[in-house]
Order: sequence, then structure tokens, then C-alpha cells
Amino acid sequence: MADPETPSANQGPVTISSSSSERAPIIYFDGASCFGHHNGAIQIELAANLLMPVGAAVRVDVVQTAHLRCSVAAALALREALDKALAMYKQGQQQPAEVIPTVKN
Repeated sequence: MADPETPSANQGPVTISSSSSERAPIIYFDGASCFGHHNGAIQIELAANLLMPVGAAVRVDVVQTAHLRCSVAAALALREALDKALAMYKQGQQQPAEVIPTVKN
């Protein structure tokens, strides 16, 4: 039996069904409000901030946007995808920004 802590190196190509792509929800979150595990499943609660006007002031309410549940192998794959996406973002931030002249000739 394969070790669930180690993702398989030879998984082969994966084909995503085109019929599911358009129906998949987009989940936005500002942070993970809490996390844990139960019976081998990783549990992460995702939350977002809501700005609520209160007279002339603003109150911040935090609401749960998703209850993420997955296997250890899936959590490791998600962490790898996040690490790679953050590395891509960081690489893009290190490239010099194009200077746009204020007056064009």
C-alpha cells in the first residue's frame, strides 16, 4: 500500500472533464479561520471579511466561505500547487516594471 504522506511521482496525465469546469464554484477567502484533522481527513475552514456599515463607522464581520476536507495526499498536492503559484508570483514581482513615459513623441 502506498504511503499517503508521499504523493505518487508517476501519476500519469490527468484529464479534467470539460462538463465540470463551468459548474465548479469559485471560492474567495481572506484567510483560514481554523484547521485540524479527524479520522484521517484534513479539515480547513476558509473565511472572508465583510465590511458592514454601522452609522458613520465600519464593522468587519468574518464569515466562513468554505469547509475544505481532503485526504493527506490531496493536502500535500494542494500545498505543492500553492507553493508553485507563490513562486510564480514572486518571480513576476522581481522582474523590472516597464517604465511608461509621461510624454510620448
